Amino acid sequence: MTAQIPHSPSHRSPMAAVPLGSGELAAEITAQLSTRLCGVRLRGRRHPGAAAPTLVAVAHGSRDPRALPAVRALLDRVRALRPGLPVRLGNIELDRPLLADTLAELHGEAVLVPLLFGRGYHVTHDLPAALAAAPHLTGRIAEPLGPHPLLAEALHGRLLEAGFAAGRGSTAVVLAAAGSRAARSTRDTEHIARLLSDRLGGLPVLTAYASAAAPTVAEAVRELTARGHDRIAVAGCFTAPGRFATQCAAAAPGIAAEPLADHPALARLVLHRYDQALLARTGSGPESPRAATVAV
Repeated sequence: MTAQIPHSPSHRSPMAAVPLGSGELAAEITAQLSTRLCGVRLRGRRHPGAAAPTLVAVAHGSRDPRALPAVRALLDRVRALRPGLPVRLGNIELDRPLLADTLAELHGEAVLVPLLFGRGYHVTHDLPAALAAAPHLTGRIAEPLGPHPLLAEALHGRLLEAGFAAGRGSTAVVLAAAGSRAARSTRDTEHIARLLSDRLGGLPVLTAYASAAAPTVAEAVRELTARGHDRIAVAGCFTAPGRFATQCAAAAPGIAAEPLADHPALARLVLHRYDQALLARTGSGPESPRAATVAV
């Protein structure tokens, strides 16, 4: 199934004349594609006047009282970018609203967009199980937020806000993530690190984890120090404040970037994952599964 997106040579982005790196170019293409997809009608899929499927943002949940406001701020930015799109929140655990409760209140079609950064257990098991327990819905599961150039843009932005500046001394970055026993999730984090390194002009970016995988942030810092790096910053793949984000930031020898929360690039990425899921051939016929994860 293909969708034709009109091209108008007379309407060029003002950024078109600015040379972009490969990661920045991919992020710019993604942003424009997501904007145009909002108006695309897929053949045989949906009537133009039909309501858009609900975007259900799936957060992990946290006991940290700062977490829920941070996630809600991200969803407010998503709504501002796509007015009229129904956007709901569901937490996997520890915080309300729980995902099961959110799905129970919905009807029709829903796209679950995990506010997670790799293909760990929550994405590959918990989300399909949640949809299976909601047979009244036609559901899809989008890819997690990482890896993607827009995520690297958000990570870079938070580093800059924290005072990070490349080129002073021997600089390096530790990319901290929650961690998972799933090998695919670890590979996703390593891919994010490469994208962030590209965004930073080739600076070393070493992955580290708060749990379930090695090395820890402290171990990664020691390794970079042994390599001769005297300015090491920590960037966290965390949507919101929480135990793991706090733990990783505390191990930083210097700059520690804030969680991504409502960074504009992250909001654009949430919508991009939603759009990708709608382009997938799922939930529309007897030969298609009710839910699928969209590969990118």
